Amino acid sequence: MKDYTDVIIAPVITEKSMYAKEKNVYTFKVAKSANKIEIKNAIEKLFGVKVKSVNTLNTKAKDKRVGRYTGKTKTYKKAFVTLEDGSKIEY
Repeated sequence: MKDYTDVIIAPVITEKSMYAKEKNVYTFKVAKSANKIEIKNAIEKLFGVKVKSVNTLNTKAKDKRVGRYTGKTKTYKKAFVTLEDGSKIEY
């Protein structure tokens, strides 16, 4: 089993994730090789909460330009973690 510090990279803090936080759904950037079970165990161990469900998605690279140079943004895996009622995470 992986250590939870290898699975959870960082919380995703955006307007959309803050609205989802009101519905007890938290968003995290996770390792690309992590599966839902590893993510669930890492969140429960790190924050001491009960996880109801985990949904994941892989983000796509977007084209970016700086002057005449073009490139792509990095891709990463994002996890939407729904907690049981009464559980809460403070960033």
